[in-house]
Amino acid sequence: MKKILMMAAVAMMATTVATAQEEQEEEVLAYFTTAEMPDMLHFLPAPPDTIGALFAHDIMQYMWGKTMRLDPERAAIAIRDAEYGLECIIREFSEPFGLQISKEETPEIYRVLREGTATCDSICTLPKRYYMRKRPFMRFNEPTLTPDDEEALRKNGSYPSGHTLLGWSSALLFSEINPERADTLMARGYMYGESRVIVGAHWQSDVDAGRLAASVAYAKLHTSERFLEQMRKARIEFAEKTGHSVEVPAVTVAPAPASSTQAYYLNGTPAPDEARGIVVQNNQKVLRR
Repeated sequence: MKKILMMAAVAMMATTVATAQEEQEEEVLAYFTTAEMPDMLHFLPAPPDTIGALFAHDIMQYMWGKTMRLDPERAAIAIRDAEYGLECIIREFSEPFGLQISKEETPEIYRVLREGTATCDSICTLPKRYYMRKRPFMRFNEPTLTPDDEEALRKNGSYPSGHTLLGWSSALLFSEINPERADTLMARGYMYGESRVIVGAHWQSDVDAGRLAASVAYAKLHTSERFLEQMRKARIEFAEKTGHSVEVPAVTVAPAPASSTQAYYLNGTPAPDEARGIVVQNNQKVLRR
């Protein structure tokens, strides 16, 4: 009996260790913290007030979204797009991307997608909290296409749209890996944002701001050496899986004079003292914050 109990305890401990290892493997290592991302409150205009022409446009787009709900196929896509997270992105973008994405079969692409979109997502944290804009379904007191989401949405600011940011940054990332499908991928990313208007969860100006946020955040990713290296691995993996000929240039660093304190960009251009990001100084890469 004691032997059986000991075996059971050992098995339980092994399961616990395995679970802990899995959880550790699932840890997302963002390329930048929220504090390191550009502060959108410094350049993003405030959402439209309720008496101007821009808000009238928001209302007209809300009405447009309601008419789009009458199309069963488009409404079904909008409902699918309302699921936030990697599972939705992988499901909706794998076909236009030209390759089925998964953690097991495409680990390098999966990793850069997971950590890249998680980093981009953080750029909208401050403006959402600051503006706490009411969503259209709240203002009109009307149901959305996703009633189960409404309670959580009421507690979360509408501006900018986080779903749109996720869809647009994913489209940008996939287009960089497979530029031959960029037009199709960006069209799907654009549709992903439109779905938020059709569902009734966001105003058009929320969606527009989400695309801007994604573009700024994605540009910031390219100042991370870790991101650039992971993107290189993802493009190589894509080429191997699809048989495509994808050119993956090596990153070369133009050397600076050994005794010089002058900083240089990676392409050899002199960088001013106030430059931020990765520069070369005394033949070493330096990350200026």
